[in-house]
Amino acid sequence: MPRKAREGKFKMKTHKATSKRFRLTGSGTLVRTKGGKSHLRRRTAERTKALFAEMVPVLGEGIIKRVKRLAPYLKS
Repeated sequence: MPRKAREGKFKMKTHKATSKRFRLTGSGTLVRTKGGKSHLRRRTAERTKALFAEMVPVLGEGIIKRVKRLAPYLKS
């Protein structure tokens, strides 16, 4: 069985670390997770640990541009 011909020339590869760290909201805002959630949290206050669950909007235009280049197929 012959293969189906592709329309474009090539597919862009997604930078996997970027796709795991960033999300796009329904309104199109780029949000990121906070670091420091994985280990060494025993002496951290409960209130501080609860703040780690929040997603933070990305404000820098240069960073947004770089993330869109690294993860061209980023979905919400």
